[in-house]
Amino acid sequence: MSQNTKLAVGHEKKERIPVWLYPSTLEAIDKAMYQANCKSRSEFLENAAQMYAGYISADSAVKYLPAALVSAFQATVQLSEDRIARLLFKQTVELSMMMNVLAAGLEIDDSQLDDLRWRCVQNVKKTNGSITFKDTLREHDNGGFE
Repeated sequence: MSQNTKLAVGHEKKERIPVWLYPSTLEAIDKAMYQANCKSRSEFLENAAQMYAGYISADSAVKYLPAALVSAFQATVQLSEDRIARLLFKQTVELSMMMNVLAAGLEIDDSQLDDLRWRCVQNVKKTNGSITFKDTLREHDNGGFE
């Protein structure tokens, strides 16, 4: 172990290493080190190296993002989830009402229902879920769903 790597009283002793950087990189460091509240290039590079090493070794970069940013992301996702859940609930209620009305007025056997389900699945796949009532009526008028 070299003299530079010996531990001082409870603290590591820094080791001098050669570093080759482009002038543009040094310029970027000089501009950013004041924003990062670093007193020297060495301190900036130390902080940057620790940050990057932690980032690539972590399962998630969440701990390296500012807490306010993480909180904002989580709130946005939660609001989206809540809104989607409410809309799905409303849509499911409407669908249940429609199915009950149709079931009360129609007599369809199991084989016809299975055939209809298969055709509907194919139609949803073909249209990527973009189905309108008008298109469905047109399909029935053309003899597609009989």
